[in-house]
Amino acid sequence: MYTEQVAAFFNELAPDWDTSHTHDTKIIENILDYADIRRNMSVLDVGCGTGILFPFYLDRNVRAVTGVDLSSGMIDRAKEKFQDPRVRLIVGDAEKLQLGTFDRCVVYSALPHFENAVRLISKLAQALNQDGRLTVAHSESREKIDQRHRGSAHNVSVGLMPASELASLISPYFQVDTVIDNDEMYVISGVKY
Repeated sequence: MYTEQVAAFFNELAPDWDTSHTHDTKIIENILDYADIRRNMSVLDVGCGTGILFPFYLDRNVRAVTGVDLSSGMIDRAKEKFQDPRVRLIVGDAEKLQLGTFDRCVVYSALPHFENAVRLISKLAQALNQDGRLTVAHSESREKIDQRHRGSAHNVSVGLMPASELASLISPYFQVDTVIDNDEMYVISGVKY
């Protein structure tokens, strides 16, 4: 695929993304509880888009948020929305960047747009502090995500694997303590060994 196609796809959608996509606030709060996002933490948001989760992180008084996305259009939109000095935005491929180290990493509504989940997980493990936590999540069911991606996004996404399968891929790097794959959400979360 891939990274160029993904970037171009989301660049085209960026101007209308916030009005055309909604996210359930209660489910997002639950996801961030599983992610253990707390005061004074540094958070890496991979595939951050226009910054959907940023207000939730900032409300939890994190020390810093670094958002990374392939799409310059999405990052430009996020820059328009967030002037908070705690927010740092980067256009680039999270698998190739030197990101620093963080307390938490969240991949929200983005995993199907990464061609190789194992490669991504390995890179994110390197970007987390000891006892750092990785959370991969969607605020919808796997079936809904896959159905949506069979439409216009079929060239820039892979199927969302069952949560138990992703948990197995994460387990060499993280002690997985949350695996949810139901009608409301998809969440896999674990602490770095």
